[in-house]
Amino acid sequence: MARNAFNYSLDFDTTDFRKHPELYRIGVGEQGVLLVQPYKSEILPYWKFKTEAVARESAEKIYAIFEQYLKDHDFVGADMARKYLQMGFTRARRYANHKSGRKYSVSEEDNTEGRGYPYSSGSKNKGNPLLEQEEDALTNEKARAATVFKEYWFRAKDHPEYLRQKQAFRERYYE
Repeated sequence: MARNAFNYSLDFDTTDFRKHPELYRIGVGEQGVLLVQPYKSEILPYWKFKTEAVARESAEKIYAIFEQYLKDHDFVGADMARKYLQMGFTRARRYANHKSGRKYSVSEEDNTEGRGYPYSSGSKNKGNPLLEQEEDALTNEKARAATVFKEYWFRAKDHPEYLRQKQAFRERYYE
């Protein structure tokens, strides 16, 4: 496993990443967003994207949490808040594209034999065909909610203090 790859083999039920930041890996995208405690418990209750207004309230709250983590020099928390903002965008986009939330149709075929998580979880690896995109996928309520989260996600990922703390975290724990 690469030194900066997200480690799915940890015991996430008992690991407190605030007490053990050395165990945290940034990984790719949203990896670990629903696993890493105590941050999941602190952020997840505010993560909502049902409408544009709900998404705005959610993104503002999560961004405020993000800023507090930065102020507290808690990079793991800040990175987790960034991941929730990113996930707000990706999940709202998923529902904008497909009202059911399903990107692929269900099929009996499963091509995941011998493939490790997370590679085995996607339906494209199971041979399922992609469903048609909604006609209003770029303008519907979920699309507008996604736009809100994207704004806050980009603000977080490009925040100068976040970038500074990210580099310091990598230097301290990856090298």
